[in-house]
Amino acid sequence: MRTAQAWLDEYSESHRHVTNEALHWICVPAILVSVIGLLWSLPFPAAARELSPFLNWGGLFVLAAVIYYFLVSLPLAIGMLVVLLAMLGIVHWLAGFSTPLWLICVAIFVVAWIGQFIGHAVEGRRPSFFKDLQFLMIGPMWLLSHLYRRAGIPF
Repeated sequence: MRTAQAWLDEYSESHRHVTNEALHWICVPAILVSVIGLLWSLPFPAAARELSPFLNWGGLFVLAAVIYYFLVSLPLAIGMLVVLLAMLGIVHWLAGFSTPLWLICVAIFVVAWIGQFIGHAVEGRRPSFFKDLQFLMIGPMWLLSHLYRRAGIPF
């Protein structure tokens, strides 16, 4: 398995333009929230939902994502756990709106992907996930790694 730094270095190759990077700071978290929300919206056994509103496909995705991040980097996984729990909280909040959660999340997803592709058009490079779908998981970690570097946190 590649190291976290190897993944981040390769991801960085197509994310050097300031506009593309700025759009990623907005769009990557939005896409992640929308995916969690779309999964949250899928039917799930009622008995599990009665135990906790977080027992659903969105919550299971977050659990799987955290396991993936722990395999890549323990320090970054801890940060991603915090980020993903916050995103679950956002989705829980969005679920309380009168507009169906899935509709809100589809709108966020579409707008955020348009932003991503605009950023890559400015960059002049294809999105990394065209090469390897795992880069869809690396994008959020790449943003977190910037915060870690600024805070002096090794990963």
